[in-house]
Amino acid sequence: MEKKLQEILTKAIPLTQAMGITVEHYTGRGLTILAPLANNFNHLGTAFGGSLYIATVLSSWGLLFLRLREAGVKGSIVIRKGNVEYLRPVTGDIYATGTMPSDEVFGEFLETFRETGKAKMTITAVINGDGGPAVKFEGLFALVK
Repeated sequence: MEKKLQEILTKAIPLTQAMGITVEHYTGRGLTILAPLANNFNHLGTAFGGSLYIATVLSSWGLLFLRLREAGVKGSIVIRKGNVEYLRPVTGDIYATGTMPSDEVFGEFLETFRETGKAKMTITAVINGDGGPAVKFEGLFALVK
């Protein structure tokens, strides 16, 4: 499934090619993607803020995509709202990890979708840097038929 996600990111979102984004690791509870610093730096030589945001969004969106695939659920996933905190500079490659809420929250999300044809859920992501979290993201994602 990770290979399928990589294909979708590469073909359907051309920006991911320029950023060099690759799907690194999926556990069912989390998804980590990599965006190399060499493709995503700013004038200070640290990671560009826009790249950091995109990496967190894609790790969260991709995680929901994979979980829905596993559940046999089809629909369109869109981001409705995203909040990001930049806590410290990222000086190396960008590893963004999206994390699912509890199984109970995901179950309620699926139940709402099956009943109404739409549902929304918050997913968080983090990018670690020197000394701990460098970027924290919280996104509200919607699933619609």
